[in-house]
Amino acid sequence: MIRYIIVSIISGILFGVLDGIINGNPFAQKLFHSYKPISKTSINIPAGITIDLIYGFVIAGIFLLLYNSLPGSTGIIKSISFAFIIWFFRVVMYAATQWMTINVPVATLLYIIVTGLIEMVLLCVLYGMTLKP
Repeated sequence: MIRYIIVSIISGILFGVLDGIINGNPFAQKLFHSYKPISKTSINIPAGITIDLIYGFVIAGIFLLLYNSLPGSTGIIKSISFAFIIWFFRVVMYAATQWMTINVPVATLLYIIVTGLIEMVLLCVLYGMTLKP
């Protein structure tokens, strides 16, 4: 249980750092310009940290629950399988919804999809290297 708590906190922090790098870089800012009319002018940092920590606990917990049913014989292979599942439900479905409902450039959606995959793989590999039921 202690390992789960520590890994969840680390992954929540990593979530926040990766989100900052992915969304805050100049290239991303240029791509996300289409969101400008509906974007907030400031970020609620405490809320963002809280949400990322909650994500860390929830995703690590789901990984542990699904561990034995994930394909692969090692934690790393299982974690990559899990990363693709989380990526699909968290990132691909979000991008598809954006594509259908908001006038967002395809390049922006592709950036979201690719960076989301990288983020999910990094986070889930952490789980695969450190967590086992």
